[in-house]
Amino acid sequence: MRTRRTAPNADEPATYTWQPAPGELAVAAMRLGHGADVNGAHEAHAHDFPGLAYFAEPGGVVRTGKQVRHVEAGDLFVIAPGDVMGRTHSDDLLDAHGWGVFFTADALGPDTPGAHLAWRTHPLLFPFVHGRAVDALRLRVPEQQRGEWTARVEALHDELRHRREGYREAVSAHLVLLLVAVSRLAADVVGDLRENAEPLLAEVFDVIERRYPEPLSLREVAAAVRISPGHLTSTVRRRTGRTVQEWITERRMVQARRLLAVTDLPIGDIGRQVGFPDPGYFARTFGKVHGTSPTRWRGSNQLNGR
Repeated sequence: MRTRRTAPNADEPATYTWQPAPGELAVAAMRLGHGADVNGAHEAHAHDFPGLAYFAEPGGVVRTGKQVRHVEAGDLFVIAPGDVMGRTHSDDLLDAHGWGVFFTADALGPDTPGAHLAWRTHPLLFPFVHGRAVDALRLRVPEQQRGEWTARVEALHDELRHRREGYREAVSAHLVLLLVAVSRLAADVVGDLRENAEPLLAEVFDVIERRYPEPLSLREVAAAVRISPGHLTSTVRRRTGRTVQEWITERRMVQARRLLAVTDLPIGDIGRQVGFPDPGYFARTFGKVHGTSPTRWRGSNQLNGR
């Protein structure tokens, strides 16, 4: 799992962005417990992608925001993009027995809305919409379901590890089943979130969704939602861990990846369709985000059937 670290201000936690390698499926499953890759150097941080931390047995602690939560049997932490995780200590998970699952919206298939919009419109992603407004959502898996949860995550991990023929479809199926289970556990909480949804973020994402194929700046988004650029910047960063411009770029990259994977359009034409009139600037931006050129990304992903 390769990530890029950004730290906009010295007094704010860093944000990590997932950078999949060419052809990589953006889903990861890892053990949380003795022997996990955790040491005292792990800082307070946030991710701009969602995750789950599930513990079938008690033991260890999870640091979310400024809280230290002692893990109980059946604990499930729903980690939204932008949720701040506290600085990890070397012995936090020494006695824990759990799994972490991380993914991007793209992993749910080519028909998933743009990543930033998906958290509000995809029924399986709504438990992740709260962002930095609250700490990571804590749910409890009933005792009679814990064996099934463990088996499902282990099967997901096995598919990702061995990559047998058809593993992409198998991983997607296991992930969807996990998210269905999360949604059922979170039904009451999700209802509250729907009633108290972030109206400003909804407006911002709607503007981006409608206008990302054309030139679009922070000032133009701010004018469309009728607040100052400075206020918009601070609010969106606090709630999601990203700037408005980063969300615009993310939406454009989601569409660019789709066009690269399923069409034979020239690279320059794809760039123009996603808001980059200059082909060179499109290629540089794509390379900065993905660590490879649009041409190489297309070759890897078309060969893999995406």
